[in-house]
Amino acid sequence: MTVPHSKFRLQLHKGFTLDDVAAQVDYLASLGVSQAYASPITTATSGSTHGYGVVDYARINPELGGEEVLRRFVEKLREHEMGLIVDIVPNHMGVGGSENA
Repeated sequence: MTVPHSKFRLQLHKGFTLDDVAAQVDYLASLGVSQAYASPITTATSGSTHGYGVVDYARINPELGGEEVLRRFVEKLREHEMGLIVDIVPNHMGVGGSENA
């Protein structure tokens, strides 16, 4: 693990997925970014544009591409010796609606 020195904040949602950001890693690396700092990536309420209304901490949000896409994204980051920081806020877990078990 390296000490973060230049983070780039990513606001992920179904319109900007892990695949979308993976396509930008070469560019981010050329800017000198050392870590991607992502909004929550676990399953949030359907259609969330911020990811903070988490309804399942055990699963990567399928709207972002799911676990397989996360693995590809991390592999792309590693090609450039970049890290990933994921925002996790347990007290923001979504409590309303039928999606939260």
